[in-house]
Amino acid sequence: MQNTSLTPVPGSSVAHAQALQPPSSQGAGREFLAFKLGGEEYGIDILRVREIRSYEAPTRIANAPDFVMGVINLRGVIVPVVDMRVKLGLASPRYDEFTVVIVLSIGNRVVGMVVDSVCDVITLGAAQMLPVPDFNAHVSAEHLMAIGSLDERMLILVDIERLMTSADMALFNTPAALAH
Repeated sequence: MQNTSLTPVPGSSVAHAQALQPPSSQGAGREFLAFKLGGEEYGIDILRVREIRSYEAPTRIANAPDFVMGVINLRGVIVPVVDMRVKLGLASPRYDEFTVVIVLSIGNRVVGMVVDSVCDVITLGAAQMLPVPDFNAHVSAEHLMAIGSLDERMLILVDIERLMTSADMALFNTPAALAH
């Protein structure tokens, strides 16, 4: 197993996803970006991550849902920013030196999601990805891939594309927006 540590650097501007990826090894499994929301650790497919940015307050958009913080201008691309803590009904969000925006490529759209902190990139084999038990959770079971188990760590693996394109997110309104 290859792990690459990420330590959020206060005031850092941009860390590209390519710089985060550990050296590839054949047949080693799938790579996930691990991040924290509240007291839990989550993981998303590293291939959906475009970059990681330090938090900056977005420009609010009138009548947007509470979890849509607004938009940022990312090198000429207007990117909606979702606060995942608000969306998932977790504890009151706080914005500090560890808060980051993970910029995602979903279909042909770019979306940002605010998380408490980024942990590292991990590789999980099939045997380390356990089925999600049936329970009433903040994230709908249809948006969860598995529970990742690595040593003493347990990560909630989120199907970020399915979550971001779900009707309740209302970020994607046409099938053309999802074209790959």
